[in-house]
Order: sequence, then C-alpha cells, then structure tokens
Amino acid sequence: MQGVKPVDLPQMRTPGAPALSPDGATAVVAVTRPDLDTDAYTAQLWLVPTDGSRPPTQLTRGWHDSAPRFSPDGRWLAFLRRDDPKAKAQLFVLPVAGGEARKLTDEPLGVGAPDWAPGSSALAFSARVPHASRYGTDPDAEPARRLTELFNRVDGLGFRRDRPAQLFTVTLDGEVTRVTDGPDDHGDPRYSPDGTWLTFTAPPSADGTAVDVCVIRPDGSERRTLTDGTLAAVLPRFTPDGDSVVFAAAPAGVVLRNETLWSVPLAGGPARPLLPPADFHLAMLTGDLDVHPDGVLFMNEQRGAVQLLQVPFDGSAPTVLVDGPRQVVGFAQAAGVLVTTVATPADWGEVYAGERRLTGFSRDFPALEQVELTAEAPDGYPVHGWIVRPATEGPHPVLLMIHGGPYTQYGWRLFDEAQVYAGGGYAVVYGNPRGSSGYGEAHGEPIRGNVGEVSATDLLALLDAALKEPGLDASRVGVLGGSHGGFMTTWLAAHHGHRFRAAVSERAVNAIDSFSGSSDIGWYFADSLYTGDFAAQSPLTYADRIDIPMLIIHSEQDWRCPVEQAYRLFVALKRRNAAPVELLLFPGEGHELSRTGRPSHRVQRFDAILDWFGRHL
Repeated sequence: MQGVKPVDLPQMRTPGAPALSPDGATAVVAVTRPDLDTDAYTAQLWLVPTDGSRPPTQLTRGWHDSAPRFSPDGRWLAFLRRDDPKAKAQLFVLPVAGGEARKLTDEPLGVGAPDWAPGSSALAFSARVPHASRYGTDPDAEPARRLTELFNRVDGLGFRRDRPAQLFTVTLDGEVTRVTDGPDDHGDPRYSPDGTWLTFTAPPSADGTAVDVCVIRPDGSERRTLTDGTLAAVLPRFTPDGDSVVFAAAPAGVVLRNETLWSVPLAGGPARPLLPPADFHLAMLTGDLDVHPDGVLFMNEQRGAVQLLQVPFDGSAPTVLVDGPRQVVGFAQAAGVLVTTVATPADWGEVYAGERRLTGFSRDFPALEQVELTAEAPDGYPVHGWIVRPATEGPHPVLLMIHGGPYTQYGWRLFDEAQVYAGGGYAVVYGNPRGSSGYGEAHGEPIRGNVGEVSATDLLALLDAALKEPGLDASRVGVLGGSHGGFMTTWLAAHHGHRFRAAVSERAVNAIDSFSGSSDIGWYFADSLYTGDFAAQSPLTYADRIDIPMLIIHSEQDWRCPVEQAYRLFVALKRRNAAPVELLLFPGEGHELSRTGRPSHRVQRFDAILDWFGRHL
C-alpha cells in the first residue's frame, strides 16, 4: 500500500445523512465525489435496504442529487437536484412506487433542504430572494451597495442583505406560497406535528450575532419569537407533542463556547438547556438533531469522535447510541430502526443499521493507518492526537499539522490531508491542543487572550511525543495549517523556528488589527478571542524572527481571513529576505478551498504543498 496521491481525490465517495422510509425498510443516501473532468462535485442518490438483504443500488442519475426526504406516507421521495455544475439546486419529488422525478421549484438562487408537512401534501423550504437589480448577467454593472451594519457579508456566500433567505411552501402540484418577508434571513423550516405551525430561525436584528427560534403559521400569520436574543440558534425541531421546540445554540457573539441542546415552550417562557452547556457540543460541519418519542437525537463531539446521543426531553442523563473511535455523519430513525452514516479512520463514511454495515463506498480506498498519540504538556496537561505514517520504511520527515477554528477538533475519521501527505512520504502528526472543541469548554478557555503561547505549548508537546516514536527523522520537521492553523504556523515559525525546516501557512489570521475590520466575523471574533493587546498576539508582529522557508497559500475571495492577511506577511518576509518565501493565490475561491474548492484547485494545492516540503525538507 503506497497511500493516497492528490489525483486520487475522485475516489473520495462521501455519503451524506440518510433518509429512512416510514416503515424503516429502506434508506436513501446521497453519495458525493469530486469530478476532475468537469472540475465540480457530482452526487447521486443510492437505495439501501436496511435489512442487508440486497446490495445498495443507484436510484438517481442527475448531475447533483442531494438532501433526500421521504414523505410521511412513504409515497414520495423529495430531494434537491442540480442539472449541471453551474445550475442552482431545485426541489424535486420522485414517486417511490416508480416513475420520473418531477420538478417543483424554479427559484433563481436555488433552494434549501425541504421538510414535509405531516399530511404529505406540501413541503416547506427556504430560498434566497435577490433584489431586482442584483445577481443578473453582469454583476459588475450593478448599482453600488450601501452598507449600514457590521454583519453584511459571509464567506462563501457574499453580501447578505440584497438576497435574504425567505420561507416558502410548495404543494405536490408545484403551487409555491411565500411565507415570510423582510430583510433578514429565515432558515431551516420545520412543521409542527399537526401541521399548523412552522418553526424556523431568524436574527432579532441585522447588526449582531444572535439568531432566534421563531414560529409562524404556514400562511404567514401569527409570527412569534420564542427566544430572547441572547443565543445563536440552529436546527429548531418541534417535540412530538408540539408543545415545545428543541434546538442547538451557543451564546451569541462568544467564541470557545459549546453549541449544546436547548428547549423552549411554544406557549412562551424561558429557554433551558437539556444538556450541560460546558460538556456537550454539536458536531461541527455535519451536526444535526431530530426528535422522536423517546427524546432528541444529538450528534456530540467527544475526544475526536462524534457520538450519537438520545437526550430525554426532561433534560436527564443522555443515552449513548453510537460511540467509539469514529464519527457519526448523519442519522435517521423510523419504525424502531436506526440508520446512521458513520466515518471511520478507514473510510469516508458508510451506512449502518445498528452495527451492521450496509454499504462499501470506500471499499477500494488505500487508507493508511491512523494511530492514537497522547502527550503531556510541561504543566502536566494531557494533549490528545494522532499520527499517520507512510507505508514505506523510515526514517520519515515529519509534518506537524494544525487545525483551524480554533474551537474545532481533528478526529477519528479518514482525513484527506493526512492521507495525501503520508502518501507523499511524510509522517503526519496532528491533534487537539487547548483551544479545541470536543473536550469540554474548560479545554477551550485557556487560550483566550493568549492564543499563540498556550497553543504552542501543547502542539510542541505533541510533536515531541511523536518524535520519540521509531522511524521519524527529528532533523526534518515541517509545520502547516489553515485559518487558525495558519495563525499558529506563522507563530511557531517566529517563536520556535529552530524546531522546523520549513512552513506552509494557509488562509491565516496574521494581523489581528486588520482582521477585526476586514473579516466577515472579525468585528466580534477578535474582541472575544484575542482580548487585550492585538499587536502582541499577532504573528505578523514577529515576522522579523522568521528564518525558515515559508509558503503562504490564500484564496482571492476569502472573506473569513481576507487576502490582505497573506499579502502583509508575504511583503514583510520578502523585504526581510532571510529565507525563501512564496505566495500562492487561488482565484475564485473562498476560505473553504481545502474542503469544497474546485477539485482542480484542491489537487494544485496538494501538489504545491508536497513540492514545497520536498524542496526544503
């Protein structure tokens, strides 16, 4: 086994969250993969019998089919479809008994994932509605934008106020009704059990980070807000009796805080947590929750794993339904059958009924082993991580890889970054230092106001523990990371450069002062995390100490960590001329290049990183 190469990206067949028929007999899952020929991502729906009696079969053959949803009566399967790489997603329904898929919507900017009405006669969805003068054929000719609030744009989307998300309903005959209006975003609609209400999220004001849980009648009447404007809420769901709404939320405008499970009465009253907020955190990126008679199903981060919990409505102790060194990606439950999509260190994700694996989408992928690694910081604090080694004999050069966030986690799952670098001949060390999620809020809090120094202590302890392993070459060590990981890469190159031969800093925060005014989230993020002296905590301040070769990678359309962050570091290092420095810019990409960028750009990025370390390690 020689490991993964950058051009192997199209082999990444990644299943999403499953849908489950009301009788529990059939699951449907969207499987996505990069396509280098079209330089985009294609996805189709697969039919998976939950008893394992037959192998999975491909159900649809659209260019990009996703978000499957069975109707409550089991007669229809709703899903989103894009007919070609440039098309916007529209809502389709497919008769389960057989027949052609039928298109229900034609929204100019596409639609979001739908929710079925209890009677199976209609669906609710959200869609962005562009102002009349915006998003036509010539965006450069549009009129000027007048901005009056801080929160006016989002990385990967762009400007918000001229295309707010609104709620709609649509019948099976294609009759669309708009439910909401106004300048704010409305998201994630869900019907009440009797179909008389929709719950959704919307901000209490335009100029803030709070997101409230709201309800409205499907005809647009009797809108009410259930929460008090202090939380940033997502994923509202009615309880089975219809008397309350459960949702996930963290305190608005505060970083290093868990997004945990809450409940609020429909009739009015304060929201209350159903899980201890300091201890339970909704999984990043793919996190979801749903309600069933026995409680709320909640995806919880735990030491690099993602568990599936069942949380009673009274807030008593949860039951762990899925655990272990793996990550739940999605789930569905019906008729006493629980189906999950679970990723492990050996695959991109497979569908399970209980503990029985039903699919083999990653069967032929040449995964290298992910081995757990533990270390102890100088103050005795435990540090948790992993190492992925090449398949060949050592001694191997070593890469210390640092995640973004900072309040996220590396974990127990196949990871393209580690696999590609190990396939290139490097032992890859990565983990979750203080500041990471998945270990409780007490693990995240110590870095506030002192991000670089505290994080560096744990990262170097993890590296030292790895270098005690046989077959690793301590004289050839590189460091790399993106976003917060890029921040820490620049910090380590400046403060501990003698430990490394070369560095790759991607989409980084390098100067907190300009980040606070140019990032889409910088205006609150900087004050919450980098409290105190911005200059003292900025890696750019110490650029005159960097004496190792550095490759700086950034996207031209990154609004999370704007490209000026890269240019400022590049100019400082280039003027100093103490070591080789290069700046690699990707056009048309945002902050998420390494995860969702054009497949060709992702391959180019991997090739550039391997080339850089090949030259300098």
